[in-house]
This record gives sequence, C-alpha cells and structure tokens, in this order.
Amino acid sequence: MIVFEAVKELCKERRISINDLENALGYSKNTLYRLKTQIPGADKLQAIADYFHVSTDYLLGRTDEKYINEPETIAAHHDGEEWTEEELEEIEEFKRFVAMRREARRKKGE
Repeated sequence: MIVFEAVKELCKERRISINDLENALGYSKNTLYRLKTQIPGADKLQAIADYFHVSTDYLLGRTDEKYINEPETIAAHHDGEEWTEEELEEIEEFKRFVAMRREARRKKGE
C-alpha cells in the first residue's frame, strides 16, 4: 500500500491520473492499482522511480527524501524575464517529463 500511495501522490503533483502513468510506462490497465496489495518487481519499481525522478527508497517508504539529484538552485531567464520559484519548478517537472519520454522512445527502439 505504501508504494501505491506514493505513486498516487506523485501523480497528483504532476496532475496526471494513474491510468495516464500506466499508458506512459506501457503497462496494461489496472497494473498500478495492484500496488495496493503487492510490492512491484524491481523493474516496475525502477520504471516508476525513473518516470518521477525519485528514488526507489522513496517509493518503498524507506526515506522521505523525494527527488534524487535535484539541484539546489534553478536558474532560467527569457528575454530578461525573471521566473518565480513555482514557475521554475514547473520547468524542472517538464524537463523530467521530456527525459522520461526520451528514455521510453529509446527503449522502444531497442
């Protein structure tokens, strides 16, 4: 149940559904709902962690430290415009999403 709750919260933060995540990871419908009663195998756990850019330990409830390799500061400018912290975090979330999609395309091409 710990894994499912963590995944559910991460989906909520990203504003996606569990079904959206299943589609993005190439899982069949209701695969992730099984996390309510089962601990996923290492491959699924790693895929979920990679998608959200979190550690597997976070998903398993072994740490409260969510993100791995998160920079302490984020800098972004556009035409002299300054960004709010919230906007910068949205940019970082988008970068993680693009990286995940790139990895999914790479795996499909293998």
